[in-house]
Amino acid sequence: ALGLETFHNFTLLHDDIMDKAPIRRGEPTVYKKWDANRAILSGDTMMVLAYDYLLNSPKDLLFDLFTVFNKVGKEVCEGQQYDMNFETAEHVSIEEYLEMIKLKTAVLIGGSMHVGAIIARASAEQCKLTYNFGENIGMAFQLQDDLLDAFGDTSVFGKQNGGDIRTNKKTYLYLKALELADETDRKRFVELYAIQDESNDEKVTEVLNLFNKYEISQLTRQLMEEFYSKAMLQLKAIHLPKGKEKVLISLADNLMKRDS
Repeated sequence: ALGLETFHNFTLLHDDIMDKAPIRRGEPTVYKKWDANRAILSGDTMMVLAYDYLLNSPKDLLFDLFTVFNKVGKEVCEGQQYDMNFETAEHVSIEEYLEMIKLKTAVLIGGSMHVGAIIARASAEQCKLTYNFGENIGMAFQLQDDLLDAFGDTSVFGKQNGGDIRTNKKTYLYLKALELADETDRKRFVELYAIQDESNDEKVTEVLNLFNKYEISQLTRQLMEEFYSKAMLQLKAIHLPKGKEKVLISLADNLMKRDS
């Protein structure tokens, strides 16, 4: 758990540099508080520490654990690169976006679940189902993150309001709105997302108004529920005792319904 959480925070240090994010969890990001070089080196060190923590696991399970951990690490980096590519791509499909968030976010939650199942010495089939449960919850988690970025309370969410809009990120909200918009609104969306001024509050307000016009928040929640339902089917197939199943359902609910 320490290894995976340290790895996760390493990715955030580097992500914040690439995304030019000024705030993380209500505090200045590491590169903002100090500088990019320190944030890069701190992240690199955290990656090494993640391996150190993982090495404390049962010795006979290390090969399986590192196989999962290394696969997740590689996929997370691929997902981040796709995310960066999308910033300059003229066309991004909803399917491409969902694949990107699967790699960038969902595989880490799935991998964390998988590692737990390995350490619990679950069967190969149970490990696969546990991973699938986590991955689907991870998809819902990232969609909730996109929603909170646009509509969340900054003082609670701990990030800059409308950060994805300010940096022209092609999130599910934007791509779904673009798909549904009439010709006039579609043209306006493209114009707004060509603006490079990250301090433009009027742009954020106008984009949010367009999101509301096309009920993007409700549609995003519907997709989240679809992933949640898929996760629950995977969880039921593991056949856990009710008490242990309840713990994982509670975790899923907390990730789905969070406001920060």
